[in-house]
Amino acid sequence: MAGWDDILNEIKNSPLKNAVDETRHSYLRRLSELTGRNTIAYYSSWLTRQVENTDINDNDMNGFMNTVRGLDCSKSLDLILHTPGGSPMAAEAIVKYLRSKFGKDIRVIVPQLAMSAGTMIACSAKEIVMGKQSSLGPIDPQLNGIPAYSIQSEFEDAKADLAAGNGNFNYWRLLLSKYPAAYVKMASDAIALSDTLLKEWLTSGMLEGAGDKTIERVCNSLNEHVDSKVHARHFDAAFCKGIGLHIIDLEEDQCLQDAVLSVHHCYVHTFAATAAVKIIENQNGKAFISLCRQ
Repeated sequence: MAGWDDILNEIKNSPLKNAVDETRHSYLRRLSELTGRNTIAYYSSWLTRQVENTDINDNDMNGFMNTVRGLDCSKSLDLILHTPGGSPMAAEAIVKYLRSKFGKDIRVIVPQLAMSAGTMIACSAKEIVMGKQSSLGPIDPQLNGIPAYSIQSEFEDAKADLAAGNGNFNYWRLLLSKYPAAYVKMASDAIALSDTLLKEWLTSGMLEGAGDKTIERVCNSLNEHVDSKVHARHFDAAFCKGIGLHIIDLEEDQCLQDAVLSVHHCYVHTFAATAAVKIIENQNGKAFISLCRQ
């Protein structure tokens, strides 16, 4: 595995003008050559900087269209995910598009975190590669970075408190004024859609033929408002295996582990050294990069 010192030295010694990008492309290409599969990386900088467009949103489709173009879609796909999650509607469009191009032979690799809608996308694959440091999260969607269940819960608490006549009208009016009209309905719809999509994707993919009870158990285990009250809760590989997801341990293949973590280090360094906030790119170096708005 290439560590921080190896990557930094390669960047420092490179004669190329855009050394950060070239180094990242080099490691991504090596991973694809090792697996013999198309490889697309989807990386967000949300751990490095809290800015707009770090979530999964409709603009991401432009990135996937750009990176899929020119690939041999008769070959399988590895999708590397590092994301806080986002819109279930955007995730639905991404999954439909990738399945239309690569069929169901899609594997998701999670080097560190794939949360919320990222977890949903991971569950649409035939299998998920996770290391001991990797985590998925509750599928509770986000609306502009706010967990949908938290929005719904606040409105429900307000309704119950006001119905009880506790005299807290001004408090709730001030608290809920931060949300635009019909926001609670949008949150409720997003929660319901996330649950529906997860069941559909597991039934048609990873857990095809497993039965309704098995799929229901997996969905309940990943569902924010059923099994967890913490949106940012982390589900490790052992937990994900235990609930029935098809998990491949990254540590089982040392060469694969070295290649995946080397790619991961490159993206982390890119976000630390540049203004990039999201990168979607393939093993051929074709990239769609979103920059931080000043």
